[in-house]
Amino acid sequence: MVDNRYATALVIGSVLSLLATVYLSVAVGTQHWYQYRSPPDNREASNASELREDFINGEFDEKAYSDTLFRLNGTLGLWWRCVQAPGQSHWFKEPDPKMVTQCVSFTLPQQFLPKYKEPGNHNTGEDLLRTYLWMCQFLLPLVSLAFVFLSGLIGVCACLCRSITPTLGVGVLHLLAGLCSLGTVCCFLAGMDLLHRVSVLPDGVDGSLGWSLYLALISSPLQMMAAALFLWAARSHRQNYTRMTAYRVA
Repeated sequence: MVDNRYATALVIGSVLSLLATVYLSVAVGTQHWYQYRSPPDNREASNASELREDFINGEFDEKAYSDTLFRLNGTLGLWWRCVQAPGQSHWFKEPDPKMVTQCVSFTLPQQFLPKYKEPGNHNTGEDLLRTYLWMCQFLLPLVSLAFVFLSGLIGVCACLCRSITPTLGVGVLHLLAGLCSLGTVCCFLAGMDLLHRVSVLPDGVDGSLGWSLYLALISSPLQMMAAALFLWAARSHRQNYTRMTAYRVA
């Protein structure tokens, strides 16, 4: 039997875990981790359509797509990169052209391509720090979701066995998942800072963090709070069970 206090802790922990999983999943699947605000003269340049076409159909090159993000109000995520450009070829004749968002996904091989000390210049040598930060920001959220999925399987087994003992493992897995989520955000921020140090941003371009990053950031403390509740319930129930056993033997 499980005390009502422990049952309440398990329910609250499960709800927090579910919310954290939803937030992290949405963050991974959206592109608003970092966004650039370009001045109107950059977005309304005569080569805006050409930049957008190269961005969508051109070869993958970090400097090329980064420059396009800077100039066309771009947004960047873990799996997506998007720009805003006029949707019609005769946009310059309209006082208020309609801006269309165009997105391109990072393929799996592109996630593992090396970064260079000078973006786009292979002769400058590989920048190992930026390369590993990029790989970590791609892999860590997947590892975090895997930990949560594994903890869910353990929780189901615990329910079927009517035992609270496996909850200790569930708490540890949630703690690791929270650390992975926090590591994802840290790796992304560090990678963006290093990119801006080696890239030249056009005049008037302003960058800011997007809501997708904040969702991933919120998921980390939620997972850690769920871990704390699971660990407390498992440890307290075990101590209480040990005391009851000793009392009955005495």
